[in-house]
Amino acid sequence: MIIWLIGMSGSGKTTLGREIATQLRSVALNTVLLDGDEVREIFKHHYGEHPYSIEGRHINAERLTALCEMLDRQGIHVVCCVLSIFPEMRLENRRRFSAYFEVFMDAALNVLESRDVKGLYAAARRGEVSNVVGVDIPFPRPEHPDMIIDSSGTGSNIAALASQVLKRAGLL
Repeated sequence: MIIWLIGMSGSGKTTLGREIATQLRSVALNTVLLDGDEVREIFKHHYGEHPYSIEGRHINAERLTALCEMLDRQGIHVVCCVLSIFPEMRLENRRRFSAYFEVFMDAALNVLESRDVKGLYAAARRGEVSNVVGVDIPFPRPEHPDMIIDSSGTGSNIAALASQVLKRAGLL
């Protein structure tokens, strides 16, 4: 099973993904957590020419998908936390993986900008960085996610949300 957590920066993908992976490991040790930023770091994809351009983001997305597919073929559950700005790739995931459960972490841009954990949105608004999803790269909302979580609020019970995702995905 591939659990694909998507949403813009600051929406809570990684926080929820870590908890999902922790809970899933209690019943299935063959569980791996993949985070888009961490995979980018592993492959040193944040270096070089235009790594955050549409083309650079597509390369990173392909790597994540290929890695998920390889792990899936070996019977390993994957919790993948990624922006996922390519709708055609999300559709393809449903064909490529043995089982796929897509969770959209939905939060309004103004809420994400108020959180701005990485300082991306502020830097983009000041013109210091470009190619920021939600500012100068559009974020196409998923058309048919398996689950939508409104992550605009504060104080969500992450453990309960993770359990809910796993139950809906049929893993608990």
